[in-house]
Amino acid sequence: MFWIVTQGLLSGLATTFQIFILTLVFALPLGLVLALGTISKWKLLSYFIQVIVWIIRGTPLMLQLIIIFYGPGLWLDHNIWSGGETGRITATVVAFTINYACYFSVIFRGGIEGVPAGQREAGEVLGMTKGQIFFKVTLLQMIKRIVPPMSNEIITLVKDTSLARIIAAYELTFTGYSFMKSTGITWPLFYTGVFYLIFVGILTLLFNYIERKLDYFK
Repeated sequence: MFWIVTQGLLSGLATTFQIFILTLVFALPLGLVLALGTISKWKLLSYFIQVIVWIIRGTPLMLQLIIIFYGPGLWLDHNIWSGGETGRITATVVAFTINYACYFSVIFRGGIEGVPAGQREAGEVLGMTKGQIFFKVTLLQMIKRIVPPMSNEIITLVKDTSLARIIAAYELTFTGYSFMKSTGITWPLFYTGVFYLIFVGILTLLFNYIERKLDYFK
């Protein structure tokens, strides 16, 4: 029984990891774009993005996931995600990407605005373009500032992947719950927690290593 549960949880972990990685791949660059939009000199664009970020951050991720998965089918009389596992994972990644991009944008914005304006002005005096100033002056210092809050959000993402079970995506928590429901035993749920702890532990060690590597900015 132990090995059956382990194999099932490993399969669920693979789905959890897939959701986690795909969310980061899409949410990080989108979050940076949103952050740049919020500090844009185009006030209408800035206000529009700020409203979107406020709405997404002010409503539950679970609600957003349900709307994104079931909404199109109800509005268009056609389920764009299909009823298969791939469709459920795709809808989950879309919902998670939108949600976390908004949270990441706030972190990116704080990191950008935390870099002294004098350093950007010095870059202009040296004849650097705006792109060069951003990538060679602002971005490098921003990364150092955002690692701690970003690591907290990314670790939260690991645990939030469990929300995918709401739309029956076969991720880690759904797997552990399925074993409990079919056998009437609860230890698979505690065993599921071990997988999350290992996942979060690895990420914690990774971010601690990154922070040490970025100490040269001090």
